Amino acid sequence: MTISQRIKKINPGYFFITPFILGFLIFGLYPVVNTVYLSFTNTTLMTGHAKFIWFDNFKNLFIDKMFVTAVGNTWFLWLLNFIPQLGLALLLAAWFTNVRLKIRAAGTWRMLFYFPNLLMPATIAALFFSLFSYYGPMNQILVRSGVLSEAVDFIRNPAAMRSLVIFIQTWMWFGWTTIIIMAAMTSISVSIYEAALADGANGWQMFRYISLPLIKPVLVFVLVTSLVGGMQMFDIPYLLTDGRGSPTNSILTNNILMYMKFRSSQGHIGAASSVGVMVFIMTSVVALLIFYLLRDKDSAAKKQAENKG
Repeated sequence: MTISQRIKKINPGYFFITPFILGFLIFGLYPVVNTVYLSFTNTTLMTGHAKFIWFDNFKNLFIDKMFVTAVGNTWFLWLLNFIPQLGLALLLAAWFTNVRLKIRAAGTWRMLFYFPNLLMPATIAALFFSLFSYYGPMNQILVRSGVLSEAVDFIRNPAAMRSLVIFIQTWMWFGWTTIIIMAAMTSISVSIYEAALADGANGWQMFRYISLPLIKPVLVFVLVTSLVGGMQMFDIPYLLTDGRGSPTNSILTNNILMYMKFRSSQGHIGAASSVGVMVFIMTSVVALLIFYLLRDKDSAAKKQAENKG
């Protein structure tokens, strides 16, 4: 068989998936494997050689108060922006998919909800920094209206900065969550709701016993993707202040700590990689736990029964 005949015999589908496989191997799998490798070394930017130090980087992390603070801050900031974000998205999705309410211009509202997600994080951080600076518009409005007796330095206030980061993250992402949940709700057959109405179910009962169970796979998707993004929170907390999680490390996150180790005087790539590996492990474990706890128990029981049979 000649070479041309062999090429013709190959399934054309392999040629179409080759670019994706190559892209995944080069830009997806290799960085992960290389990061894990570097986390076991003392590699720095300023030295040409490195040696294996095994788990020393990880030991140093767990005795580093900065790492513990960063992990706690990351979870705190993510949970406090995701919970109201999900609640608001569910409420809006229920309103805009309710046939009886007949809300007009639903497409326009969707566009307005999603618009903050299109803005660059650097632009948003610069905007809110200007708004809440000591001589910014927010202080001027509050002082002139008599709400405050004197200007407040929001940028140096830990509680204010945490609240600001939580608000920005919620504002940026609730539109995306709303659109995903609305798409899931609109895929539910109207006949199910009509049958429930005929049986005397009210709006809350239909939402609780019909909408929520049927969109549970989408809610799991939203939860896991938000978790992955939340554990990698970097741009807004980094750009709002001095890039070190100030004031008093109140908005120091995992990725900011990783970047701080990387940009240190020696450029400790190994130490920074160990932070990335810990974030990856933490995210993977929690994501798997979410999948397990929110799995479809009926389908799992059915499969188990089929396997036994």
